[in-house]
Amino acid sequence: MEKNPTYLFVVAAALVDQNGRILVQKRPEGKPMAGLWEFPGGKVEAGETPEAALVRELNEELEIDVDEADIEPVAFASEAIGSKHLVLLLYICRKWRGPVISTDSLDLQWLPVDALQELPMPPADGPLVQKLSCSL
Repeated sequence: MEKNPTYLFVVAAALVDQNGRILVQKRPEGKPMAGLWEFPGGKVEAGETPEAALVRELNEELEIDVDEADIEPVAFASEAIGSKHLVLLLYICRKWRGPVISTDSLDLQWLPVDALQELPMPPADGPLVQKLSCSL
């Protein structure tokens, strides 16, 4: 491991509906790890808190409004990716305003937590799925 890695902070949400199902979206073609299923979210920009970044990303990706008070930190993953080091922060969110709509026309699925274990997902998401299995 490098002495001074470049950190990439990413936030993601396990949106949980009234039936206990979790939203996942398929990574689009042309992006790293295309075709894998992931939790919605994205990069934390300079000057943002992780919670503010997640609220922004959920609005940009899914056209929903979320209050920071309605997201609960649940787990994190840390993984080297090339010359960078990914730190993925996962939150649970059970309350939002507006219908979930993919702005990028991504495939979306609402699945029970057990079904997530069968999906091809980025490596960093695997431990988080296990944590969700214990948390929900």
